[in-house]
Amino acid sequence: MLVFERIVSVIGPVFLIIAIGYGYGRRHKPDLKTFNHVSLNVLGPLLVFTSLAGEDFRLEGNAAFVAGGVAVVVASGLVAWPVARLARVSPRTFVPSMMFNNCGNMGLPLAVLAFGRAGLAAMVLMLVASTLLQFTLGSRIVSRHAEWKALAGSPMIVASVVGLAFSVFSWKVPSALMPGLKMLGDATLPMMLFALGVRLIDLSRQGWQLGVLGAVVGPVAGFAGAYFAQLLFRFPAEQFAQLMLFASLPPAALNYLLAERYNQEPERVASLVLIGNAFAIVFVPIGLTLGLHPI
Repeated sequence: MLVFERIVSVIGPVFLIIAIGYGYGRRHKPDLKTFNHVSLNVLGPLLVFTSLAGEDFRLEGNAAFVAGGVAVVVASGLVAWPVARLARVSPRTFVPSMMFNNCGNMGLPLAVLAFGRAGLAAMVLMLVASTLLQFTLGSRIVSRHAEWKALAGSPMIVASVVGLAFSVFSWKVPSALMPGLKMLGDATLPMMLFALGVRLIDLSRQGWQLGVLGAVVGPVAGFAGAYFAQLLFRFPAEQFAQLMLFASLPPAALNYLLAERYNQEPERVASLVLIGNAFAIVFVPIGLTLGLHPI
């Protein structure tokens, strides 16, 4: 009963904000281009930096956790590849969406609600690792001709590198600056969820079968990867719960942006992303339950 109450307290605010965004989007159909640009290039990088450079983050205690996250990503790809073949779908379309999940605009708020600032810092580090993999291995899966040059100049990657440097060398952000930077960074979390709700208005019936397949395969493969990582690393209870939360997350919107950039069936990837995020209301509670109350 206590586990159920904790899950409800975590999931409730997240899906309330998503629902408000969906209702607003249905009524007003806003253009999110400027909104997304600010989130990706200003607010999101500040959230990453302040989480990594904050006093509650310790890099040395999270190396195995990141390795576990990489195991979840790789295992998801290994499971998704034969599923794509059986479903007669291009692996370049299906596999990346199963590997790279929504640890940004859904994972970060969930980590805060479930585990506090320490959980946020851990999920931010997972976001950094996932983004690096997506711009390297993931982009090569999407297209043989994918370029990695834009990676070094990405504000998210720059903020990650600088934040990690602050953590490694124990540098301190001036006390007069840190509160303001945190306020801007923390604003990213509800804004991302609101934007996700707005995006759900684009969900259509076209390609829904593939979307439902991906909505199930992604988290199930992630759970398998998390249990495999637990066998290898023997995480403490809270870290395993955080890893299961990461494994339960739906496909990231960045999968659609990369598919569109390289013309790799972007409409099918959009269905995978949108329906996968809609099904998160089922699989995120399962992930939290399995993490907080292991089999």
